[in-house]
Parts: sequence; structure tokens; C-alpha cells
Amino acid sequence: MREASRTTRQRIADRLREEPMAAGALAREFEVRTDAALDHVEHISQSLESTDETLLVAPPTCDDCGFEEFDDLVNRPARCPECKCESVTEPTFVIE
Repeated sequence: MREASRTTRQRIADRLREEPMAAGALAREFEVRTDAALDHVEHISQSLESTDETLLVAPPTCDDCGFEEFDDLVNRPARCPECKCESVTEPTFVIE
């Protein structure tokens, strides 16, 4: 299938099969808003339920204290609940 005829969601899924990526990186690469990229990832996850593939999520992590037990694994928190540092990495997604 030609690249131009594939949907953004299909192209994002193909990219996540190649390497782990954060929503911000997906948004930049596919020229969509970060919340739209997260929406695409959520729908991709649902569509994979009937396949042998799985969407894996590496949770956000605090760069300062290493905390990674955030309640919401998909969205990037504004700050760490442990040390209140605002340097928190985005979660990354990959399809395996």
C-alpha cells in the first residue's frame, strides 16, 4: 500500500513496530498535536487486542529521583509526586 493512502494511525502503528517512541516525538513526526497522537495510540492499542501484537508502555520517570509509579502511565505528569521535580520523561510506546 502506498504511503499516501495509509492513515496517520496506520503510519503511527508501523512506526511503533520499528522502535519505541514518546507521544511528543510521534506528534512532531506526524505533524499532529500531542493529545491527538495519544488518541491514535489508544485506538491502536484497542485494534491490537484481536491480534498477536501488544502495545507496550514504558512509564514516565522522574529524572531527579527515579520515581516511576505514576497513576496514569500514558500521560506525562507535570511533576513528580515524590520530589516535586518538573523534569519527568514522557512515557514511550512500542508494538511487539
